[in-house]
Amino acid sequence: MRKTRVNLGDRSYEIMICRNETAKLGRIIKQLDLGTDAVIITNSRVKKLFGPGVKKSLLSAGLNVRFEIVPDSEAAKSEKHCLRLLNRISRFDGLGRRVFIVALGGGVIGDLAGFVASIYKRGVPYAQVPTTLLAQVDSSIGGKVAIDLDIGKNLAGSFYQPRLVYSDVSFLKKLPEKELASGLAEVIKYGVIKSAALFSFIRKNLKKILRRDPAVLERVVYECGSIKAGVVEKDERDNKDARIILNFGHTVGHAIETAAGYGKRYNHGQAIALGMLAASFISIKLNLLAEADYLKIRALIKNSGLPVALKGVSEGKIMRALGHDKKFIRGKNRFVLPVSIGETVIKENIPESLIRGSIKTLYGLKKR
Repeated sequence: MRKTRVNLGDRSYEIMICRNETAKLGRIIKQLDLGTDAVIITNSRVKKLFGPGVKKSLLSAGLNVRFEIVPDSEAAKSEKHCLRLLNRISRFDGLGRRVFIVALGGGVIGDLAGFVASIYKRGVPYAQVPTTLLAQVDSSIGGKVAIDLDIGKNLAGSFYQPRLVYSDVSFLKKLPEKELASGLAEVIKYGVIKSAALFSFIRKNLKKILRRDPAVLERVVYECGSIKAGVVEKDERDNKDARIILNFGHTVGHAIETAAGYGKRYNHGQAIALGMLAASFISIKLNLLAEADYLKIRALIKNSGLPVALKGVSEGKIMRALGHDKKFIRGKNRFVLPVSIGETVIKENIPESLIRGSIKTLYGLKKR
């Protein structure tokens, strides 16, 4: 088992990365004294695959277990499902119970469950048990939890740290290829923003990653988790301009997600891959990024099974969604732009014409 720590004073916690060690989860949670009554928030598919093992582990540690099931889609991150969970948990909670929450699933489950934990009784403990590559390398770490509103993604949210992140890479054996590729978008992001060595490792070991080689996956999850932990420690609440580098690709990417109807055409990783290409195009036009580095980023995205061309989503809808991006400050747009592989800069007030141009290139990428 590999471990890395997010050091945030009394909100510190460990990220544990392992293989085939679900049986240890209950004992670890028991030692952390999160509570006596676990509410496991998940979806029906994940419950069928991993619910029995997680339940057995928690029961063996003397903990009570209750499952709450939500849809297997971005639609779960809604006001409707959030309020439904709060009411059901409140009915389960009672005299003598000490409720805590376990987020068992991908990024959607982690965001929703963490947000519910942050507002139920003004905060109860929760643990992240991510089952997708995207969640293991990114969304389960750092305490950003949220639900979506009609007009935009993650617009109702909190900063609320988990007490534990427990990533068993054996879960990834059951991950559909599309979801594995989605997670690779975030892995590539970490290489571009912070580690040329990680980017090179991904390129050299891509076939092993796609074959779900456990040793390679364990290293990738550990490296990405360590990078994110370091960034979060410097800027937990995203107000010191350090954490914003984690948004590389997410400005245009989130707008594509919103315009496309939250997963109906592009899942999160696919949208972020397109967003990284758009940001890289802007960087080239501003003479910040070399053509050779751009081509390396594009090739790795394509070889990972991610899209490099945008279809079925209008430029107008994407631009309207961009107008509601919560990363904009006082009406000024902000973009994370690569200047080389492993280094980025933050630029504000990118001209609208250049943003539109970056989106236009995605429709086939025939002209740049």
